[in-house]
This record gives sequence, C-alpha cells and structure tokens, in this order.
Amino acid sequence: MKSYQKLTTAVLQPAACRVEEEGAAQMSAGRRKLAPWCVGSGLLVAAVLLSAITVWVLRQVSVGWPRPTLPPKCLLVPESHRFDCYPERHVVVTQELCESRGCCFIESPPPAGGKQGVPWCFYPPDFPSYTLDSLNQTALGMVGLLVRREKAYYPRDIEMLRLDVEFETDTRLHIKITDAANPRYEVPLEVPRAMKRAENPIYSLDFSRDPFGVLLRRRATGTVLLNTTVAPLIFADQFLQIATSLPSRFLYGLGEHRGTLLHSLDWSTLTLWARDVSPTESFNLYGAHPFYLLMEEGGDAHGVFLLNSNAMEVALQPAPGLTWRTIGGVLDFYIFLGPDPNMVIQQYQQVIGFPAMPPLWALGFHLCRWGYGSSNETWQTVRAMRNYQIPQDAQWNDIDYMDGYRDFTFDPQKFASLPSLVEDLHKHGQYYVIILDPGISSTSPHGSYWPFDEGLKRGLFLNTTQGQPLIGQVWPGFTAFADFSNPDTHQWWLENLQHFHAHVPFDGLWIDMNEPSNFMDGSEDGCPPGELDSPPYTPAVLGDSLSAKTVCASAKQKASVHYNLHNLYGLMEAKATASALTQIRGKRPFVISRSTFPSQGRYSGHWLGDNRSQWKDMYYSIPGLLSFSLFGIPLVGADICGFSGSTSEELCTRWMQLGAFYPFARNHNTQNEKAQDPTVFSPAARTAMKNALLTRYSLLPFLYTLFHRAHLQGDTVARPLFFEFPWDVATLGLDRQFLWGRSLLVTPVLEPGVDSVTGYVPRGVWYDFYTGSSVNSSGEMLKMSAPLEHLNLHVREGAILPTQKPGTTSEATRGNPLRLIVALSSSATAWGDLFWDDGESLDTFERGSYSYLVFNVTQNIFTSTVLHASTEATEVTIGTLSIFGVREPPSKVLLNGQEKPFSYLDNQVLTVSDLGLSLSQGFSLRWL
Repeated sequence: MKSYQKLTTAVLQPAACRVEEEGAAQMSAGRRKLAPWCVGSGLLVAAVLLSAITVWVLRQVSVGWPRPTLPPKCLLVPESHRFDCYPERHVVVTQELCESRGCCFIESPPPAGGKQGVPWCFYPPDFPSYTLDSLNQTALGMVGLLVRREKAYYPRDIEMLRLDVEFETDTRLHIKITDAANPRYEVPLEVPRAMKRAENPIYSLDFSRDPFGVLLRRRATGTVLLNTTVAPLIFADQFLQIATSLPSRFLYGLGEHRGTLLHSLDWSTLTLWARDVSPTESFNLYGAHPFYLLMEEGGDAHGVFLLNSNAMEVALQPAPGLTWRTIGGVLDFYIFLGPDPNMVIQQYQQVIGFPAMPPLWALGFHLCRWGYGSSNETWQTVRAMRNYQIPQDAQWNDIDYMDGYRDFTFDPQKFASLPSLVEDLHKHGQYYVIILDPGISSTSPHGSYWPFDEGLKRGLFLNTTQGQPLIGQVWPGFTAFADFSNPDTHQWWLENLQHFHAHVPFDGLWIDMNEPSNFMDGSEDGCPPGELDSPPYTPAVLGDSLSAKTVCASAKQKASVHYNLHNLYGLMEAKATASALTQIRGKRPFVISRSTFPSQGRYSGHWLGDNRSQWKDMYYSIPGLLSFSLFGIPLVGADICGFSGSTSEELCTRWMQLGAFYPFARNHNTQNEKAQDPTVFSPAARTAMKNALLTRYSLLPFLYTLFHRAHLQGDTVARPLFFEFPWDVATLGLDRQFLWGRSLLVTPVLEPGVDSVTGYVPRGVWYDFYTGSSVNSSGEMLKMSAPLEHLNLHVREGAILPTQKPGTTSEATRGNPLRLIVALSSSATAWGDLFWDDGESLDTFERGSYSYLVFNVTQNIFTSTVLHASTEATEVTIGTLSIFGVREPPSKVLLNGQEKPFSYLDNQVLTVSDLGLSLSQGFSLRWL
C-alpha cells in the first residue's frame, strides 16, 4: 500500500522514507537521514489510527445512525487533511459517486452560512498516483519521467509525464511537469533562462518515488515548504491538479479577489478567471495572479508562482494545505526562497519583469466621472479645481465622450470643445486621459467606421469556430473583439490611436472592459457544443460557465484558442496600448488597465474596479492595493469616494485622505449620482481634501524615488507592515494600515462618526510626520487623535524623506525647493535617497539622464552625496532641513563649515531653513 504523507513540517511520514536513489547525491543522503523517522512515524500512524477509529465509533454510537463499515485507511485521515476528490460544484456527492472514483466517503456536518466545509469525498492514502520512473542529472538540475499505471477519473489522462527541475539561482527553483510525448499550450511569457546551475542554493530538494512527490526544504531551518505527497498528482488533458502541505497559515496573494490581505485557510476556494463584476467577496474578479507569498514561522518567507493562464482554482484548507486545479496548459512552477518577503517579491519580478517607470504626472491627482455629459461640463470641473487651488494633474473622460460609445470617436455635439479643453489642460501643465474598450462596433454602415472595416479586412478580430468574427454586445451594441495576440492587431491599434490623437491629443489611456467583458454569454449565437466551452471540469467561476459575460472559450485567436488566452487578454491589450502611446508621444506611456496578469506592471497600472461608495469598500481597497504590490503592479488604487452609489461628505473626506496615499490616486464617480469631486463639498471638507492632496504632492519626490526602486529592482511602493517587521506576528494580519516604502506609516480612519483611530505601531521610535513629535512603541496598538481634517502619518526612525513645497500640479511642484525630513534613529543615524530626472522621458535611468543622491546622518553630521548627476538637478534647490529627534539643543549649526541660523523646538525638532543649495552639489551640515 502506498502511504501518502500527512501534512506536517516537524515529523516526516513514511512516504518520504522512500526516495529514488538515481540522480542527486543529496537524495541518498536524504534517505539516510530519514530512516530513523520511519520507525517513529510508523508508531505514530498506529496511534493515530487507533484514536481515529475510537472517535469514529463513539460518534456513530452517539448519533445513532448505522453506516456501512468504512475502511480503516479512510478513518486514518484527519478532517483538516482531507483533500477533495469530488470538487465539482452543483453535484450532490453520494457515497456511490465518490467510491466510483476510488475515494473515501465520510459525511460531516455542513458549516453554517452555506460556506464550504470538510469534503465528504476525499483521497485515501493509497489512491493511485504517478511513480517517478527515472531521474537523471542535467547541466541545470534534473530531468525525470513520471508514469501513471492506473487511469484517474478525468478523460484523456496522460500516462507519461516529463519532470524538469532547474536550480536557477540560489533563491529560485523551477519545476515543470508536462506531457512527455506531446506538446501542450504554454503561456507566451518571456522568462529568464538560467545559464548555469545554482552553486549554493538555500533550499534542498528530495523526491518521493512512489507515489511521486516533491519535498522542498529551507536549508537554514529545515522547514518543509512544499510536500506534494499529501494528495495524488492528476494530469489529464483538461484537468491538472497538484496539492501541497504548507508550513504555516500565513498566506497572501492569489488574485484578483476582494477580501482580507491574509487569506482564510478554512476551506476556501479562490478562482482565477478574468470576469467583469463589481468587486464582491468570494467572486473571481478582473485579473488572474497565480502567485502566493507565505510567511513561515520565525519571519522567513517564500513565494510560489504557477505560470499557467487557464481557468484555475486554488483550494485552501486548514491542514494547512493548498491544491492547485487548472484545466489546461502545464504545471510550470517557480519557487522563490526570499528569505524575507521583500526579497521574495523582487525574485518574483526577476521572472515576470520589473514594472515600468511611470511619468511623474501619473503620481499626481486624477479626476474622472462617467456622466459629465459634455466637454464644457468637464472643463467647468477643471476650472473649479483651479479656482480653489486644489492639486490636479489629470482630467479624464469615461465613455460619454464617444459618439455612440464607439472607440476612436468623440461626440460632435456634446464634446465639440474637447480639443480646446485638452489644449487648455496642456497650457496649465495638466494632462488628459480617455477610456477605450476592446469591443469594436460592428453595426456601422460599411465604409463609415474605419476601425471595424479595417480590422475586418486585416482579419484582426476573435473568430468563431466557423472562422467568422465572433459578435458580442458591449456599450455600442453589437461588437467584434480585437485579437491582441496577433502582432498585426498592435499595428492597427496604433493607427487608430494616431488618427484620434491628431484630433484629441490625449496623454494617457484607460483600458476597460478587457476581461474581455460581454453583455451576452459567449456571442449572439451562444457557444458551440464541445469540450472547450463545456469542459469535463469547470472551476468555481461566477456564472458556472467559462463564457458567462465574456466570449466563447472556443473562440479562435492568432496565438491559440480563447480557452487558453482569456486571462491574458488585458495583458496583451496593455502591451499594445503602451507601445502605441510610446510611439505617438515619444514619452513614458501611462496606461491603466482593469484586467491584469503577471508581468502587467511592465505595461500598465491597475485600478480596483467598480467599487461602491460604502465604508467597507474603502477598507477593502487597502488589501486590494497591497495584493497588487505583491503582484508587481505598484501603480494601483481604488476609485476614491466610491464609483457606484452616492457618497457622503464624511466618507468622501476620509476616502480622499486615504486615497491621497494610493500610489495611483483617482476620484471617479458613476453617472446619475451627485458629484463627488472636492469642489462640491462644504468649505471644511474641501479644505481637508485639499490638504490631504497637498501632503501627497509634498511627498512626490519620495514617492517618485520609491517607483524608481520598484522599476530598478522590484521593491514594493505601498507595502504591508509585515514586510518590514516579518518577525512580529502582530503585523501578519494587518490590512487597515500600510507603509510607503519602508518608512512612512499611513493609518487612515475607516469608519464613520469617530474622531480617533487605533493603529498598530511596530517596535521602535516613530515621528509624527507633521510635527516631528516622537512615539516610542514597544510594538502595540495605539489610539490616535483623528478629527475629520486629520490623517495620521508617522515616519520611521532612521529614515530621510525628500519632500518638496507642493504646487497645484506635479510640474509646478517640481520647481519648488526641497525639504529633507530626517528621522533620527535611537542611535542618532538616518539614511535616505532621491532619484530625480525630467519626469517623462523614456529610459532615463538606462540612458544615464538622471540624478541620484544619498543622504546620511552619523554623529550629528548630515551628508548629501551626489552619486550621479544630470542637468535637471541644477534647476532645483534644497531649501530646508528638518531633523526629528535631536535630543539636546544645539549651540550652533555649520553648513559646509559655515555657521547657519537654526530653530530648535521642545519636541526635539531642529530646523535649518533658507539653505539655497543646488541639488547637484553635495554638502554636509553639522550641529554641535
């Protein structure tokens, strides 16, 4: 009898005792080490078996319902370790159905509230799986052959699989399982190729031979990170499943979903299939990100990425354990060993690509609504914002600017003055962004709508199985859908945008409805019968069908069928759009996309979709933006004040304060609701909103530098607290606060009718951003005053933040003097940096057209060192230095050896003003 390993990280069970001796020398060594456990675990199994049977007998007697005798092997499996053998939804799983699959059937009471609970049908310990038939060394790792001798229960089971293992770096392992005989669809994503085998990996890899399984450990701690012997591997043509134990319950990622940052492992299933639906808990949303980050005990972290774009679900259970189920492609895993969470995310982005550097104006405040109704009304809003001197970098329009909701047109009556509005924005150092949808109207008379006519002529739309354009319905009515997997479509998209830009010189593009969304299920003719539209297994997608509110999975695209490419649609459109914008404007592209997939950050940012004007939606935006930080898409935010429904003055004020700290900050509203831009509220609320935006604009140099670090090496911008304090278990579930970088703590108010907020302040000294007063925390929840006009911001000890006197646009702000905020550590040191360029040119870092400065404090001496200089830096001056935490009043301050006047306050803040130093010159300032 094969014995599947029970989920544990402390004790290795019998499966791990049998390790294939071919291949790695470490495998035989691993075998020798494991031998003593075989005896101990045998005794443990016997004890567990006896206790399980006893409990079961007592339960039957107490309940009083007779049951057929269960095999002891089924009773051996504890509830939390039962891996689901019958995951099909909307099927009442009977004992007969379950046992027809060769699985164990034990009913258990259903949980309250209609949630998922313990599976009644689960794998027995001896369920047939693959055997590792051979394993041989390669230059980069190993290659093996997996053989299944008994068919599983899904059609077209693949009997022989190829296992490829590559030790790519000391912190990255690549494991790929695919059909040994026939090629299969693989995601067309550029990934780095390792040139040599890692020399000192921080992980060790063992295999179980029969049943086949992977055992991955962290060398330093011995922690088992993956153990796939816990359930059988299934690899059929349209059903691929692999499960693993997890070393802890602290799991994050697996987007796009609405929920807490930290996932519940209480029998929850997360589905990945791009879908247009207002963010709702438990639904599959706009994007697909098959990547998770897991925090181990002691503060280490690792990540796992499944490079697969098919419809997928990830089942989580309290063991703790996780099951990947996908209905196509291959099992292509990358594992990132960190060991800290920041490094895991950097290593992930080394595979999928680092995010693009946004233009500076992208980090300003954006304003939009659906339903301005005209260009004149849009213009009035812009003028009102200027009148109140409220910062704004970009004005947007939703689909109401279009003529009949058709792409690349504008309404000749209501939006006649649009070109003049855009010209006016540009004169004031502001920018214009329009929405575009991928559904191209198909009903205009032939010859009257070039985008459709030309797309049809060139064969650039998704086709039905019959080879005709698939027709669905979106805003303009009947539409065809552009096939962005075809390079020719990118050229057509560029030409359309060039034609429109000649009339309306937009600066950025907002690509919506790109799941792709369809108001019909499939097409105007439905979807054909067959296993693409009706596969043997459908993951738990909203609507219970792959074609629900999208196109048929059987639709033909240039690169493959839509069944394989659906989750890539938004990524491919973003790639075409960023490329077109670059060619049209010759500057850094600004694209915001609704649907996303790994590597999206290279081409676009993301907004969190059609939220509601409710307090809970404001809260959910924080785990949303932090999750996208993990996914390598740092330019992210939610619709400030909420999209649908009607906001209140209090909600909108609090949301503007929070939204001022979204990396991407846009207030957006739906049609037929009252306006919610800052100008329409009472003077008190308007002032509070304005002040929050002024604070954001003052921090643009700091934020821009964070984006540079994201672009350069994959640092996160908005960051969960546990990234900086991974050993502090109190931070692992925090998602009502966040950090910018490593040093600015944002604690927003997320509920109505309060004038204080309770937030966690990690161990150490933190300074009030506005006053410089210090808080010395032991790592505790602190109650902070939070009247309606106040957002709590704290600076971490040891940081230096470059800030600037704010203007009403990023362009106006750029020319103002800098103020450097120094937050001294308890040992009176601090460090910070500043990246500075022209804010819009392509590849400034790569071309060397930038300045980079490092700031340092030791022994009462502040030093600014210019590590790289460019002409832009000569136009900016450093005006003020504010040093928080200077314990003794200085007697004098010396700038480059010359005495300077200064002020010193009782709260230990030293300020030196009127410095007038060019950013391009290094300097030192000393206080005695």
